[in-house]
Amino acid sequence: MNASDAEPTVVMVHGAWADGSSWKEVIRLLQADGVKAVAAPIPLSSLSDDVRALDRTLERTNGPIVLAAHAYAGAVIGSTRSDRVKGLVFVAALAPDEGETVGDVFYREQPHQQAPQLAPDSHGFIWMPDSAFPAAFAQHASKQDNALFAAVQRPLNVACIQEKAPKPLWKSVPSWYLVAEQDRMINPKTQEFMASRMKAGVHRMDVDHTPIFTAPDKVVGLLREALKATRR
Repeated sequence: MNASDAEPTVVMVHGAWADGSSWKEVIRLLQADGVKAVAAPIPLSSLSDDVRALDRTLERTNGPIVLAAHAYAGAVIGSTRSDRVKGLVFVAALAPDEGETVGDVFYREQPHQQAPQLAPDSHGFIWMPDSAFPAAFAQHASKQDNALFAAVQRPLNVACIQEKAPKPLWKSVPSWYLVAEQDRMINPKTQEFMASRMKAGVHRMDVDHTPIFTAPDKVVGLLREALKATRR
């Protein structure tokens, strides 16, 4: 089988305050479909650092790739240059254009009234207040799951939101976007704006900021659509 004939691998990238296990329910559903699924670990230390980490994961795969991103990671998948990427799936994800920063798009609209106040610590890392997980990060998750999110959170370095993005891959690769209509972290109006300008296939869903955990079946449905399109 030629590389071009191989089944696509879905490579998923986590956002801030999370790690690859945030995709675990999506991975289980994809694996049940016989789809190869990989979660790429990124250090959350700067946009360019995170892109290099993603590229190292891509080097460990063969054949075509569908990239999926949650939240901050939209900037990461948009900045890779792998010619094996055949589709991009953004799940309530930030997608800066060339010359924009993550902060530019994140603060484009007024934040939700329950969104947390975020500021870097003395080391330049931004932590999520524990109370913000049930209030804004994943209000549809259980109390126990949100306590676990808080306990294992990985902070985001302020450099991640200040670095200007390169020309994004979504200008040349087909894209899909899940707009989370109950998102309290990234304003749904901002999501609509980003999806529109990238000319993505848009799916609007009544889900919170973290549907990769709270509504994995809906996310997998979108991934199946992207996989079907890339197999043509």
